[in-house]
Amino acid sequence: MSDKRRRRTLVVDETTTYVWTVRHLHGDGQPCREILTLHRDGRRTRIVFRDGEGRYSGGGAYTHSGGVGDRRHHLNLHEPAVVRAFVDEAVERGLLPLDGELDGWELFTAVALSRAAAATPAAPPDCPPGP
Repeated sequence: MSDKRRRRTLVVDETTTYVWTVRHLHGDGQPCREILTLHRDGRRTRIVFRDGEGRYSGGGAYTHSGGVGDRRHHLNLHEPAVVRAFVDEAVERGLLPLDGELDGWELFTAVALSRAAAATPAAPPDCPPGP
């Protein structure tokens, strides 16, 4: 298996572990799509991102494998922290565990905003407000 599609392990807590992969598919008259697949307890959940109006999914001329985004945000599905954010969001919404397919775009904005917040350091307590 190529390095881009290798199986990786995500340990959520002492009792919850996922094995995950990312792959890019196209053809059969369907738009390009990136698929984040999560395996846990014999269940396979596919979080699918299909190209569409204002949305892109990796491997094209302007992005990399695993890259998904819209006009405002970009995420790399090969980053463990991004995968963890998708798992957390899906669990919070009661969508995991699931043996089936989820539309990744339904989770995308919440995950992109949580990743942006995590990447933005808090202002020091003595910092004045505003620009």
